[in-house]
Amino acid sequence: MNEMKIPTHVGIIMDGNGRWATEKGRPRTDGHREGANTLKELAIHMNDIGIKYASVYAFSTENFKRSKTEVDFLMNLFIEMFTNEFEFILSNNVRIVFSGREEPLSKKVLKAMRDIEEKSKDNTGLVLNVCLNYGSRSEIVDMTKKIASMYKSDEISLDDIDEELVRQNLYNDLPDVDLLIRTSGELRLSNFMLYQLSYAEFYFTRTYFPDFHNDEFDKAIEAFNDRNRRFGGV
Repeated sequence: MNEMKIPTHVGIIMDGNGRWATEKGRPRTDGHREGANTLKELAIHMNDIGIKYASVYAFSTENFKRSKTEVDFLMNLFIEMFTNEFEFILSNNVRIVFSGREEPLSKKVLKAMRDIEEKSKDNTGLVLNVCLNYGSRSEIVDMTKKIASMYKSDEISLDDIDEELVRQNLYNDLPDVDLLIRTSGELRLSNFMLYQLSYAEFYFTRTYFPDFHNDEFDKAIEAFNDRNRRFGGV
C-alpha cells in the first residue's frame, strides 16, 4: 500500500448488515453487531495506511422508519460501541466526530457521542466521522439556516457567501470525499454527503459490509488508483 495513491477522505455506505444475517438464518441484529466489528477493524487499517478522514453512514434519518425493535437495538449498540468498543480505536490515535441531527436521539446516545468526542479530541490520526441520524438534504437545510442567521445578524455580507463558507457550516468542516465505497451491491447514494461527493470516485461492491474486511477495502484503493481524476479538466 505504501506505493499506492491514498485518498485523503473516504466515505463508506455500510450496507448489507441485515441481509448478511438473514442469508445465514440469523436475526438482523447479528448482522449489525458483526458490521460494528468490521468498522473497528477498518478504522485501524485506514489509520495505518495513512487515510486522514473517513465518513461512515451509520444511521440515516430515514432509518427511523424501521421496526422499533431494530432501531432500539441499533441505539443500544451505538451506546455500547461509543462507551466500550471504541476504546480500542482511541488507543490507536483515532479521533471520533459525528454528523447528523440530535433530534430525536435519546439523551443516553447523545451523552455517549459527546463523551467519545471529548476523549478523542486530541488524537492526531484518522478522523472518523460517524454519520448518525444523518441525511444530506437535512445537512444542506441546516447549513442554509445557519448562514441565513449569520447574514440576518450582520455577521456576514452577501458577498461572504461562497463555497468555503458553505463547507465550513456543514455538520463538520472536512475536505471533500475522494473515494465513496458502497457495499452490498446497491448502486445509489441514499442521501449521503451529496455536497461533499461532487468529485468523488465511486466504488460499488456486492460484498456485504460484515465481510468487507481489510483485503476488500484494499481492492477499493487499487481501483481508486486506476482512476484518472481530472476535476473537470482535460
